[in-house]
Amino acid sequence: MERRKYSKRYCKYTEAKIEFIDYKDIDMLKHSLSERYKIMPRRLTGNTKKWQERVEVAIKRARHMALIPYVIDHKKVVENPFKI
Repeated sequence: MERRKYSKRYCKYTEAKIEFIDYKDIDMLKHSLSERYKIMPRRLTGNTKKWQERVEVAIKRARHMALIPYVIDHKKVVENPFKI
């Protein structure tokens, strides 16, 4: 059985040389969120451990400030919950 060859993932934040992830910058955080606004794991996003931890903290702060929803109804998935 042949093994699939996947393209190497790279850390978006390391490549862009970003120093700080702001929890108010929703557009940057959407890269690490799934369509149901769950936090994507490192193996899918390609983030390094350091940046994944910072992204998680920023997403949790944004959720606490009600900028990102905690739960989306799985029966009615909204395309963009920020427009409601």
